[in-house]
Amino acid sequence: MREVIGLVGIGLVGTALAENLLAAGFGVVGYARSISSREALVRLGGRAAPSVRAVGECVERVILSLPDSSVVEQVVLGSDGLLSGGAHLRLIMDTTTGDPQQSEALAAQLTARGIEALDAPISGSSQQIRDRQGVFLIGGRPEAYALGVDLVTALAERHYHLGGAGAGARAKLATNLILGLNRLVLAEGLVFAERLGLDLSAFLALLKVTPAYSCAVDVKGQKMLDGDFTPQSKMSQHHKDLRIILEYAERLGQELPLARIHRDILARGMAAGEGDLDTSAVIRQLRALRQEVKHV
Repeated sequence: MREVIGLVGIGLVGTALAENLLAAGFGVVGYARSISSREALVRLGGRAAPSVRAVGECVERVILSLPDSSVVEQVVLGSDGLLSGGAHLRLIMDTTTGDPQQSEALAAQLTARGIEALDAPISGSSQQIRDRQGVFLIGGRPEAYALGVDLVTALAERHYHLGGAGAGARAKLATNLILGLNRLVLAEGLVFAERLGLDLSAFLALLKVTPAYSCAVDVKGQKMLDGDFTPQSKMSQHHKDLRIILEYAERLGQELPLARIHRDILARGMAAGEGDLDTSAVIRQLRALRQEVKHV
């Protein structure tokens, strides 16, 4: 077995990362608040740690896969966090889609302690990540990149080192803005085609060979047609991403009208109890919007 890698966060993405690390010959010791997530890691062949601190005590490199930057800060800097027991830590690689300024500030604190940091969010669903088809968007010092590149190449076929700390997080916000809108447009187009009386399976095949194509057609199209909303990426997570995106746009003085519409549609889905469904479930809200108009 190669080096044992720490993993904090064993959700949809974290589980896919653990599978790929293990397949590449690395050991994995991980922690998640959920007992079932820790048990799932053990079934995969990894080892569950009793706390975040315990992860930091037994590895030199750690990968984070967490909900947002506030959780990242607590996991790293908290009283029972990685640094409380991480005397031998050399690298923390954060795959969380988070706040770029917080990523940059955390990297500065870690560098001051002699620990390298990479913000390395991944563009792609958990299934794409599991298939090593996700794309790592990396920010960090060249020294940090050199220390983590073997992990990145074990986890994905493609990656881009985009600059210093925070660069990966910034790129992820911009790509998620475009990705989410592609998915929303696909859902709206499918609902429109459905109301026009088209056969949706044939129409989806048509989309793949026309200029209307986007990767969302491959990743989410069949899920929308089948009504299979088993999560590969959750609606609530993308709603969080849009909150950050819109906050940054406001600071920059940029209006994002389509992103605001998307956020509001996702908020409707969450209010309907669909936050833990796959992002493809946005098609349900678009169908519901049509029905509301019908009954006005």
